[in-house]
Amino acid sequence: MPKYKKRDISLAQFVVEKREELGLSQEELACNSGLELAQIQSIESGFELFLPTTIRQKLAKGLKIENKELKLYEKNLDLNVVSNSTMNEIKELILFNSKNPNFEIFCPVCREKLNYRIAKLYDLEGNLILRPKANCPKCPFQLQD
Repeated sequence: MPKYKKRDISLAQFVVEKREELGLSQEELACNSGLELAQIQSIESGFELFLPTTIRQKLAKGLKIENKELKLYEKNLDLNVVSNSTMNEIKELILFNSKNPNFEIFCPVCREKLNYRIAKLYDLEGNLILRPKANCPKCPFQLQD
């Protein structure tokens, strides 16, 4: 049996309710969790639908709850909607534009600017292999091999 029962409310509503149950202001929650006030405001305004692990851990600590309970209210994004051809296109764009410091590529799930790099690996014979890597800072999208 699950330890936590999810109610039909948003992440923003859940955080506001928990904060108010503790009698905390947004500023106090920011201080208790080690997050910036702007981050708390963004979450409570409904702009954040998915939290990076470190943010979730800090916020859960500030709200005196477990990470798992907070995660229940995050929006579950279906990452299977990204086709293999889109993944391959992103890989090619990263490899082709890696020398251009102004090049930006956007997440196919949430449209946030992707963080990307090229990993340099070597096979058993010493041949260089370039492998593009990318992740989204806002949703759980990662470029898969």
